[in-house]
Amino acid sequence: MIVVSACLAGMNVRYNGSNSLDERIQKLLLENQAMTVCPELLGGFTTPREPAEIVGGDGEDVLYGKAKVIEKSGKDVTKQYINGAYATLKKAQELGANTIILKENSPSCGSSVIYNGEFKGEQIVGNGVTTALLRKNGFKVISENNFNEYSILEIN
Repeated sequence: MIVVSACLAGMNVRYNGSNSLDERIQKLLLENQAMTVCPELLGGFTTPREPAEIVGGDGEDVLYGKAKVIEKSGKDVTKQYINGAYATLKKAQELGANTIILKENSPSCGSSVIYNGEFKGEQIVGNGVTTALLRKNGFKVISENNFNEYSILEIN
């Protein structure tokens, strides 16, 4: 089973109420090869919600208490992001997932690039909180950007 970001499957769960539909991901879902997850909703957020970025590092730093996830207004939402990451981990374990495809750039789901924490649209190399926790627990996490690098045989 493959776990995918709900926004990539066309669900309107992004912070601004939109989605990031990727037809390749939606096809996996329609073929019953994938299940959706939104770590932010699992962490207790609603849609829409205020944008948030990791300040002081990346997802690994958040897990180790060295960085925080902060909303644009300055509110610390680190706890909700960590809770969402653990809920996603539990779901992936229950499903016996072997690959997880998450939305790049997200403070939850980014797998190689996230925003730099200044809310200026600038990106840095790093991963989101959920990706960091999943990788720490042995899961392969990729983004929609490098989906084509993996054949369906590798994913399954």
